[in-house]
Amino acid sequence: MKWLILAIVILSTTFGDVLQALGMRRHGEIDDFRPDSLGRQALQAIRNPAIGGAVFAMTVAFFSFMALLSVADVSFASPATAGSYVLDTILARTLLKEHIDTRRWAGAALVAFGIFLLSR
Repeated sequence: MKWLILAIVILSTTFGDVLQALGMRRHGEIDDFRPDSLGRQALQAIRNPAIGGAVFAMTVAFFSFMALLSVADVSFASPATAGSYVLDTILARTLLKEHIDTRRWAGAALVAFGIFLLSR
């Protein structure tokens, strides 16, 4: 059961991250931090479907992580959810067309290896 919940946490976190990146690319840079401007920016972001999807996915991730903690030790759950970093890197390359240099690929590989060690 813990592996299924872990998969839900990882997938929902990853999709939340990717949707948030897509939404903010569409929204544009936030460079005015005055209260009235931040309110307008927040309203624009809320109307962005990708941002809404990101909020939903992160909500699922939060409650799934709580469920994971009810069936697994935090010493397992917290490091294991780092699998989202590996998927984030892969999706950043494939969906977002980001350039991922060798050091980032190596970092993602080290995280994957760490998760492999946890599974033993």
